Amino acid sequence: MILPSHPDRKSKMELNEVYFWTNSIKDWHKIIWDSNKEIIVNSLRYLVSGGKVKIFSFVIMPNHIHLVWKIISQNGKELPNASFSKFTSHKILKNIQDTSPKVLDLFSVNEKDRKIRIWNRDPLAVLMDSRYKVEQKIRYIHENPLTEKWSLATSPEDYYWSSARFYETGIDQFGFLTHYMEEY
Repeated sequence: MILPSHPDRKSKMELNEVYFWTNSIKDWHKIIWDSNKEIIVNSLRYLVSGGKVKIFSFVIMPNHIHLVWKIISQNGKELPNASFSKFTSHKILKNIQDTSPKVLDLFSVNEKDRKIRIWNRDPLAVLMDSRYKVEQKIRYIHENPLTEKWSLATSPEDYYWSSARFYETGIDQFGFLTHYMEEY
């Protein structure tokens, strides 16, 4: 049975649109350790400083990431989300090779174009075409570490790898955040 796609889900992201975007590690393995979180943060910082994206909200979890971001311009021949996935895959793979090589077997695939896959193939991109939707997703993102499944913090701003503290204090400890009200 083929299910209809979500009406707000885009198979391809478009320039100058805001999206809730999420991707997870292959098979949901929990390999986004602090060193891999730094790789993700540095990649996001690079894309923002290059004028490719604006990031309104994010959370980096042990096996997935959520963003609310605006895609501003292509990064070479591809959209920034593709560059982000490729770059972070390579860096995370290198980090695993250097620190935990036995974990590599978890990411083996037999695909035409690769032997290793870090991120899942099809990230979710949902168009954020209203302030209400953006605020809803930002709340969801900031509360993600507090859910019973994770219990990573007792309040959203206590979880370091998130934009929640920025919205609570106005201080951007990552150097790449834009308040969503600047867009809406």
